[in-house]
Amino acid sequence: MEFSELIRTGQAQAELLRGPEMPPLRGTLCVTGHHLLLSPGPQATPDLWLLLLRSVDSIEKRVAGDAGTITLRCKDLRVLQLDIEGVEATLDIARSIEALSSLESVITSFPFFYRPKGLRLGEAWHFHPPERYYKRIARETWSSPLPVPQTRAWRLSEANEDFSLCPSYPRAVIVPRAVDDDALARSARFRQGGRFPVLSYYHAPRGTVLLRSSQPLTGRQKLRCAEDEELLRAVLAEARPGARGFIVDTRSAQAAKQARMTGGGTEAKAAYPGWKRLHRPLERGRPLQESFVRLMEACGDPEQSMDRWLSRLDGCRWLSHVKEALSTACLAAQGMEWEGACILVHGAEGTDSTLLVTSLAQLILDPLSRTMAGFQELIEREWIQHEAPIFLLFLDCVWQLGRQFPLSLEFGEGMLLALFDHSYASPFGTFLCNSEKERCLCEVRTRTHSLWSGLNQPKEQRKLRNPLYVPNPLAIWPSVEPQSLRLWQGLFLRWTHPPEPSEVAWEKVWQIATDQKTEGSQPTDSASEPQP
Repeated sequence: MEFSELIRTGQAQAELLRGPEMPPLRGTLCVTGHHLLLSPGPQATPDLWLLLLRSVDSIEKRVAGDAGTITLRCKDLRVLQLDIEGVEATLDIARSIEALSSLESVITSFPFFYRPKGLRLGEAWHFHPPERYYKRIARETWSSPLPVPQTRAWRLSEANEDFSLCPSYPRAVIVPRAVDDDALARSARFRQGGRFPVLSYYHAPRGTVLLRSSQPLTGRQKLRCAEDEELLRAVLAEARPGARGFIVDTRSAQAAKQARMTGGGTEAKAAYPGWKRLHRPLERGRPLQESFVRLMEACGDPEQSMDRWLSRLDGCRWLSHVKEALSTACLAAQGMEWEGACILVHGAEGTDSTLLVTSLAQLILDPLSRTMAGFQELIEREWIQHEAPIFLLFLDCVWQLGRQFPLSLEFGEGMLLALFDHSYASPFGTFLCNSEKERCLCEVRTRTHSLWSGLNQPKEQRKLRNPLYVPNPLAIWPSVEPQSLRLWQGLFLRWTHPPEPSEVAWEKVWQIATDQKTEGSQPTDSASEPQP
């Protein structure tokens, strides 16, 4: 289907209302295959206003007399109003936006057409391959402080090269060396969606590992899989001597029990000696989405009193989800750091809440994950499959870490905002598709540009980096007490109640930091003690 078939009208005269703090724009409104454009008249600024149609989440239209109004609610939380001359033009433009913003075909999306100057196709896609992370693990195991370095404890398996074991896993995964590919295949058949246990992070100081998977398919008959049991035995055997393991299940005990009725389940204690199961339920799916919707409704009401605002903020429970996510990540991190235990995280599918916990635990423990390059690698490695609003919850938790430890993250709020915007609508291909298999079928790596090639440009880095950053080799333990967690105003209120000129303030911080470094003085940061 050609884009022209979905565009019912070429252009119309319109006025754009972008928010309470921004002046309206009036000019010629045009619809293209991927964008909504508004070109101001000759008396106004010559800048062209652009909106990527994929960023439109919902559309409302109404007409009165000989004009109409279209309200666009965007995935980046903006609410835009278009006042258009002509009823027929209003309805045609609304239908065009509805059709073009909801196209399901990945290869018709804008990243497949985006060709910016100065960037070459294929650039930056090679920045974070699994082979690179495996080499880091091999290097760390070689220099391990343990009495017997576990040089050959882990291997890079290509058993999933054709995605036959698990369509949502990459071609290469890191697994215990003692477990062969045939055993991996049998373990995959015993796990929902084929997501057998794989290594997410090797914690070099204690010689322990963080793994992720999906639930075992034990069902009502309490089925077992010898190869799956062998895999987790090998994990403990190849960690530090006498290591034990914890399975952090992101479902409630009741939900895990009910899962057996539909073929799912949990790891039986007798079948997995050395592993202890801990239930730390995290909301996902519809309850989390409803919490987010209530938060945005509260943030978008400018007429409410302060008491009403605080009541609605508390009632949406968004910060409770932030607290629970950080608490569970701290539990996993503490198990590795304090008890020298191996940690396996999973819920049902082994996606969303599982990735949330494993990613945050790495940021807490791993100094390299808190660098710009390390954070990009973490996103690429863990978040290729993401669902709204769980990725937003992850970014909010990272923002909380940055607020509590302002010197310990090399990236700043600008990086988190950029990731949020690009994860739902982007000219780059990094967040397209929900698995490496889908990426390969759509040829994403050869036909689109990587987000990192854009964000790593020098002109972008100044907006994304933290000018106060000082490398911190220690773990950072966040407080999850109510008084320690704040609403992320830079995201949730940026279109309705934008903070004081943030770009000006950011430039001042950069200038101060630059002056300090020029004078040879740097701020210092130390990791806090874990909070109760």
